[in-house]
Amino acid sequence: MPKDARATRDALIHAGAHLFAAHGIDATRTRDIVALAGQANDSAVTYHFGSRDGLLNAILRAGVTRMEPARTATLPTLHAGDIPLIVHAIVQPTAEELRTPHGRDFLRITAQLAGRAGIREHHPPPLLHDTALQQQLHLLQTACRATLPEPLALERISLFIAFLTAALADRATRTHHPETPPPAPEHDTFTTDLTAMLTAALQAPHPNPFA
Repeated sequence: MPKDARATRDALIHAGAHLFAAHGIDATRTRDIVALAGQANDSAVTYHFGSRDGLLNAILRAGVTRMEPARTATLPTLHAGDIPLIVHAIVQPTAEELRTPHGRDFLRITAQLAGRAGIREHHPPPLLHDTALQQQLHLLQTACRATLPEPLALERISLFIAFLTAALADRATRTHHPETPPPAPEHDTFTTDLTAMLTAALQAPHPNPFA
């Protein structure tokens, strides 16, 4: 790809991520993305990504790709019998996205999409196919199904994703806006506590063990 085309594509990705995060995926206007990216042609998004959805997928893929090396490194240490370790392996790289503006935009976008993860329907988004995150989630499903009926196990994992993305998006928003109180506790304590809370929720006893 020519250098100028790559620069334009990157500018559109950064502008789109910022506006999707700030104003919502559905409310953001394509023309505003193009303007923020410093482009004069309103068809720039279509030219480089095919559509708004194509731009959104590129933004999400960039975030998944950033986390992939850290996730891949954990896979040899994970097994389906250790829910706390699996949860830590999922949460840690995701929480690291809080450290950069691009990462915080990514987290605020993923929270808007948590209900579309497809866990309950066994249809994860194509974006996750053949990724370390998909393997981590598969191990988590296997672990939960060992003690819970499958529908309840999948429900818990869906709620796990919703809670994780909402908590990180909230912290990302409070970090982004100087008029809001600074996030507390500090990053490492926040991440450790979030991991502990999510682990406890997944390991809660069956609500009706004799059903």
